[in-house]
Amino acid sequence: MTTASIPAAGGSRRQPTKLRRAVRRNVTAYGFLCGALICFAFFSWYPMVREVILSFQKTNFVDPPKWVGLENFRTIVNDPAFGPAWVNTALFTVLALICGYGIPFVAAIVLNELRHARAYLRFVVYLPVMLPPAVSVLLFQWFYNPDYGLFNQVLDLFHLPGLQWLNSTSTALISLVIVSTWMNMGSGTLIYLAALQTIPSELYEAAELDGAGLFKRIRHVTIPQTKLILLVMLLLQIVATMQVFIEPYLLTGGGPENATVSVVYLMYQYAFNFGNLNAGNALGLMLMIVLMVFSAIYLRVSRDNTV
Repeated sequence: MTTASIPAAGGSRRQPTKLRRAVRRNVTAYGFLCGALICFAFFSWYPMVREVILSFQKTNFVDPPKWVGLENFRTIVNDPAFGPAWVNTALFTVLALICGYGIPFVAAIVLNELRHARAYLRFVVYLPVMLPPAVSVLLFQWFYNPDYGLFNQVLDLFHLPGLQWLNSTSTALISLVIVSTWMNMGSGTLIYLAALQTIPSELYEAAELDGAGLFKRIRHVTIPQTKLILLVMLLLQIVATMQVFIEPYLLTGGGPENATVSVVYLMYQYAFNFGNLNAGNALGLMLMIVLMVFSAIYLRVSRDNTV
């Protein structure tokens, strides 16, 4: 009985020692992890929790807040700009997917096929991302000027009538899509290019031996091999474009006739122009729920398709 208990006691002493050694060995990693968790807690999770709370309150940050239930949501829904904001946001997302999702992938394929000046062209493609967004938007404001803008000057060279790019309800939204695509395509292009360079060259050589041309190689080799990154980028693109703000804020102010007002821009108006921060938080909560539901459905469908 006595001798049997000795190894157990020794084992119990060795176990904490191993644990302490593991903690000391990874203390630096735990320190970095704690820093990241603290940053997420203060700058991501806490604001989301506060947004949910403020959505059901009425407060002026002087008097104690009052719980008002769904009053803020009723204020938002009864706003005449509520419907156009969601329609414009959805339409902007669709147009941005057509332009901003396909064009970077095509550009990455072209860059991957080149043998010369690849580094220079990568820099040129990524250059708009390095510019401050406000600078890029104001640059396009000059491009879109109906009197002396670059785009109307190009149209005039071909004897075509100039357009009221930002002042017409038929062209204002697509004008914002062009700006957004130009500003953001560099990041997507480099991500796609990195994915393309991980594809084994033997697959392309085998396809060429089978007589596959460029488009067949893209269809049967490139797209299947980059399917995962394409799915991830699609989700990120939709989430990002649903939160469009800087383009309507700086270029159109939501006009003309609410043709470019977005959900996030309407949130900004309620919070900072109308002085109703709680209604702005209510609209933000609605957008967050829509994005969460969409993301959950998208991840479920994409998981079923990849299994």
